[in-house]
Amino acid sequence: QVQVVESGGGLVQAGGSLRLSCAVSGYTFTRYCVGWFRQAPGKAREFVAAINWSGGSTYYGDSLRGRFAISRDNAENTVYLQMNSLKPEDPAVYYCATTDTDWGTYDYLYDYWGQGTQVTVSS
Repeated sequence: QVQVVESGGGLVQAGGSLRLSCAVSGYTFTRYCVGWFRQAPGKAREFVAAINWSGGSTYYGDSLRGRFAISRDNAENTVYLQMNSLKPEDPAVYYCATTDTDWGTYDYLYDYWGQGTQVTVSS
């Protein structure tokens, strides 16, 4: 059974940084894409970033490239989301999810989801 567990959320000042982790277990193969999404209260879930199975291809939501960086360590079955220069519009619950497709920016492509980790930014 596939399990996805996020960690690393918390409270940070505007302009600060956080690194989220996503630990994946239960996959038979390593050829899965991992994506990060976020959802703020009253808003639709938003694509943040995705990384393909090898880590050679990364994808970012509009305006996030340059501030956010996604990476993965297949030996540790963990994906990271480094978030820098956090802004007041970044607070949300951040979710990690996996898909057997090569990559995807739509949440319906993802099969397994974590419980989410809260990111709060103080001004």
